[in-house]
Amino acid sequence: MFKNLGAFELLIIVAIVVLLFGGKKIPELMRGLGKGMHEFKKASEGGHSDEENPTTPPSTTNQNK
Repeated sequence: MFKNLGAFELLIIVAIVVLLFGGKKIPELMRGLGKGMHEFKKASEGGHSDEENPTTPPSTTNQNK
């Protein structure tokens, strides 16, 4: 769909976005977009939460000392 976009076209799109929303509002928009994508991904995976699948492995130290 967007395979034919070159660097010049992307630069024009970014310039239009900056003119429309302003430099201060763009980080807020991207943060909201990221949260929305995260929620969509979580919902499409069947509702698994981060607590059920931790990214760090459990500690391997012996706790019975």
